[in-house]
Amino acid sequence: MEIKNPKALDLTSGNITKSILQLAWPAVTSMFLETFFSIANAFWVGKLGASSLAAAISSTFIIWIIYSLAAIISIGVVALVSRSVGAKDLAQAGYLSSQAFHLAIISSSVLTVAGIILTPQVFNLMGTDKEVTLIGTQYLRIIFLGTPFFFLSDTLSGVFRASGDTKTPMKVLLFATGLNIVLDPFLIFGIGPFPKMGTIGASTATVICQFLGVILFILNINKGKLPFRLDMGLKLKIDLKTIYRIVKIGIPTSVSGIVFSVVYLFLNKITALFGTEAIAALGIGNRSESLSYLTCFGFSMAAAALVGQNLGAGKPERAERLAWRTILIVVSITAFISIMFLSFPRYISTFFISDQKVINVAINYLRILGLSQIFMGMEIVFEGTFSGAGNTFPPMVVSVPGSILRIPLAYFLAIKFNLGITGVWWAITITSVVKGIVLAFWFKLGRWKRKEV
Repeated sequence: MEIKNPKALDLTSGNITKSILQLAWPAVTSMFLETFFSIANAFWVGKLGASSLAAAISSTFIIWIIYSLAAIISIGVVALVSRSVGAKDLAQAGYLSSQAFHLAIISSSVLTVAGIILTPQVFNLMGTDKEVTLIGTQYLRIIFLGTPFFFLSDTLSGVFRASGDTKTPMKVLLFATGLNIVLDPFLIFGIGPFPKMGTIGASTATVICQFLGVILFILNINKGKLPFRLDMGLKLKIDLKTIYRIVKIGIPTSVSGIVFSVVYLFLNKITALFGTEAIAALGIGNRSESLSYLTCFGFSMAAAALVGQNLGAGKPERAERLAWRTILIVVSITAFISIMFLSFPRYISTFFISDQKVINVAINYLRILGLSQIFMGMEIVFEGTFSGAGNTFPPMVVSVPGSILRIPLAYFLAIKFNLGITGVWWAITITSVVKGIVLAFWFKLGRWKRKEV
């Protein structure tokens, strides 16, 4: 078939704020859609009781690891493809994207097999009780079956973003999320002709919608929505040198994400010492924070493409101005969310669950969490700017020890200093503040401008 080649969005000239918002609003909208799905999923699963909610929440940390592994490819492809687009080398952009597509299929298939086998050991490591472990194992194994769709969706979304198109990923996510929210209650409670699947109905709905999202991405590619050709054929020869370039850029960010997720497994275990209510409260805090986290992540994705294209076009000073302007916008947003957490924690908590014990613990968590939102936003956006430059080592150096520090800090504050579960909440907040400040100083040094990829 004949492929139309739309013009790539040029992010290397024009008004800085307009360039940021032009690319960021669809990405932020996509993240809000994902947040809304996450909240809706917790809402429906929460109706099954504390054990079901705790199982889904505990599984979330493993799902983070899946996304972190997928990020090896998507982070690498955004950095490389955006530079090629900025340099007007669309043939190279298409070649890099094709290699990334096939790498996503191969690597995710291996992860699916490993995940299905190792899932029970993961819950044993977290120290969850027997009922939570049983429900969580069933839930998570279905998620692992859908791992190839998670990888492909993340990779193809990265390809579109690198070309300056954040609207297509937004439309795909709108479809997948909307369908997921509709399917959740039908599969969980067995409404109409659908079987009553309980907690695993939520994970089944997620996998189905991820699959359909990938199909929609492919249909958009075949319609010529990319400004270059992406070869999805099975006969494509894998270029190990190109694969290495993608993986080299993506691994530091992925390591940071995996360490972050593994740390939360241990934090979950410490939290479990204070009961199922504390685990459920941790999940409520994470779901609530996702409103700011994913908003910041949307701007971070925009910043990565902006920085990559401008470095590819030989405009490092414009890249830096774009980065700092993005930070300013994000700080304004997270400051508002902090006020909401500090002022209305009870209303936020009761949205998720009616158990008063869980609500009381969650209120305390949200208030402490509210103190770190601005710094969390800074950390996320700086990670995006560094990754867009292909310089993913600095964020890893800051994120990995900062995340690992949460384990002993949580233990000492909660157990040794007798702060109880509040000690865990303070450990999360303190480390977020430190990481945001350190990354700001490192970015200011400007070494990322000279990074070769």
